[in-house]
Amino acid sequence: MTEDPRRRLPSVTRLLELTALPANRLTVSLIEAELARERAALKENAKPHSEQELVRRVQNAVARSGPGLTEVLNGTGVVVHTNIGRSPLSELAGSMALRAALGYSDLEFDLLGGRRSSRQDHLQSLLTLLTGAEAAVVVNNNAAAVFLALVTLAQGRQVVISRGELVEIGGSFRVPDIMAASGTELVEVGTTNRTRLSDYERAIGPKTAALLRVHPSNFQIRGFTERADPVALAELAHAKGLVMIDDLGSGSLWPLPGEPDVASRVRQGADVVTFSGDKLLGGPQAGIAAGRRQVIDQMKRHPLYRALRPDKMTVAALRATLWQTLVEPDKIPVRQMVTADPIALRRLARRLLAQLKRRGVSASLRAKGGVAGGGSLPDVELAGVAVSIDPGARSAADVQARLRQGPVALLVQVEDGMIVVDVRCLPAKRISEVADILAACLLH
Repeated sequence: MTEDPRRRLPSVTRLLELTALPANRLTVSLIEAELARERAALKENAKPHSEQELVRRVQNAVARSGPGLTEVLNGTGVVVHTNIGRSPLSELAGSMALRAALGYSDLEFDLLGGRRSSRQDHLQSLLTLLTGAEAAVVVNNNAAAVFLALVTLAQGRQVVISRGELVEIGGSFRVPDIMAASGTELVEVGTTNRTRLSDYERAIGPKTAALLRVHPSNFQIRGFTERADPVALAELAHAKGLVMIDDLGSGSLWPLPGEPDVASRVRQGADVVTFSGDKLLGGPQAGIAAGRRQVIDQMKRHPLYRALRPDKMTVAALRATLWQTLVEPDKIPVRQMVTADPIALRRLARRLLAQLKRRGVSASLRAKGGVAGGGSLPDVELAGVAVSIDPGARSAADVQARLRQGPVALLVQVEDGMIVVDVRCLPAKRISEVADILAACLLH
């Protein structure tokens, strides 16, 4: 009979010796967990890993078990990557968040008057300047901004929305669900592809409180389509004594193809425009509502606001991002990545290619389109370039998995059996490190 390979697994003591790790509760538990995973795989007749590979996996597990999150280098070409933290902050925004975190600040204190103030004061003037709105309020994400608007302005009453705008965003989160949770009654009008102003008008009744327009930022409907004009929709709402709520989702404050900007929707008459502080704005996770002062003030006074308000790090980082949007927008990483010059990207890809070849890795350049991601600009491909790498004797999927498991994870894509590294979101100063990670994974 063939000996069960599980009997040949190294002991916890042996792995502690090979890894030279201290024998504390954390390392022992991580080694036990790695051995348990290996036993489970062997039970399913998987190919056993070598002792050297088990040592590498334990070392990586210990490195990733530190006090912080695991750092990820983004080689996918997806700029606003929801699963790895969406938009990276600018150096200024990060430093302002760190300063707020490590000490005291004037978060809710008027230093001139010596009295209590509001954390919203640090953000409102910048937001009104950028959007043209009379007032603004910030909460912890855009779903919260929509939720607070609905609860404040329409709870217990009806909200009319086009059937084609009942969208689902990441994590199976759906607009009808948030409307139900807010205590509003959804009244859908029109069809998936065509909704006219007359559809809204016929649906308005004595229980109607608001019209809701939702920007379908993560998909496109083409062909035989029609949407009500935003100006006409706002005029209809106001003529009927209703509130016009416009949810822009990713919400750009700068001109982008196929993406409505917040300032234009404010000018077109929306009472409240909601959008994200991260995603295309490039700040921390936050939800922003900008619009008429009377409506925004109602939202600020609602008891639910306190449960949704942002913390001091978010306020500091968002203020810095808004300031940079006005003064030095080219310093915001998301803008840099979305608008990156294809020629500059090709130079960066050539640098990575040269570094890989010096390390003995077989690779070549290939054209590759990046995407904004995060439910933004679904119909826009960003021209770019990537490095295509031959995985050699290993499968591309195995190399991709190994790259995710290091102390610094590197996310790549697999296409046609090749490892594809898009350089759009990789920091230029870390290209040599990226080459080291790839070579270590491919050649050892």
